[in-house]
Amino acid sequence: MAVARLIFSPTAQSALPSPSQRLHGRHLPGLEPLQNPTQAETMQTDSLNGLDTAIRGICIDLDGTLLDTAPDLAAASNATLVDLGRPVLDAAKVASFVGKGADVLIRRCLDATGGGADDADLFARARERWHEHYEAVNGLHSRLFPGVSEGLVALSRAGVALACITNKPGVFVPPLLARFDLADRFAFWIAGDTVATRKPHPGQLLEAARRFDLAPAEVAMLGDSANDAQAARAAGMRVYLLPYGYNEGQPVSAVDSDGVVESIAAFAQALARAQGRRQG
Repeated sequence: MAVARLIFSPTAQSALPSPSQRLHGRHLPGLEPLQNPTQAETMQTDSLNGLDTAIRGICIDLDGTLLDTAPDLAAASNATLVDLGRPVLDAAKVASFVGKGADVLIRRCLDATGGGADDADLFARARERWHEHYEAVNGLHSRLFPGVSEGLVALSRAGVALACITNKPGVFVPPLLARFDLADRFAFWIAGDTVATRKPHPGQLLEAARRFDLAPAEVAMLGDSANDAQAARAAGMRVYLLPYGYNEGQPVSAVDSDGVVESIAAFAQALARAQGRRQG
């Protein structure tokens, strides 16, 4: 198994965001995108596996990769728990439940506050309330992660087709992307209810390859979790992980991937250098 190697810039080694910093969307200086990479930084990002073969399409996760949405997810979850007469949860705890879609998040919140996730009536009430609360706060307290905007611009200018692939319910995706001026960066998006399966199943990624009209081997996945990595591996795609996301509370450094890169901007730079070497 190819275990990911964590890739840092020299300034980032002591500046990874803590859970509380991530939850409040703070942009730490150590994770700013590389504008003029040093030789050491270039060597680090060039150690990413698989860039020697052309990547023509990229699937990018949403929560924890493009946006820090944990504050809004926690707000909706805790408002739901209050409606049900249950105690609220720490925002970091709710963030550790993120990754497999809203229904799993809701069930985990119920289990963490007294159980009942298997009670069909209780779950239906919780689900209805959660959707109402999340619609009201979707994007309100969320923040772009450092390097996202410039990274997406660089990838688009390089001629790489982009898609947003998320386990989030589809009704919430367009307003969230629009709120952060991301909608036009993607050829399309695929949500947790667009096809019959969701990550870590490869179905969404295979559908993305079909829409790109590309073979899976020509497509890469950028994400923040084992769910993204497992889906990509099963789809036959390369996968690169960002270290600042959620991954259900676990570090990404031990996840089977083709490398961990500090930001989408840094990945775009590494991809551009690899393209230059192929053409030169």
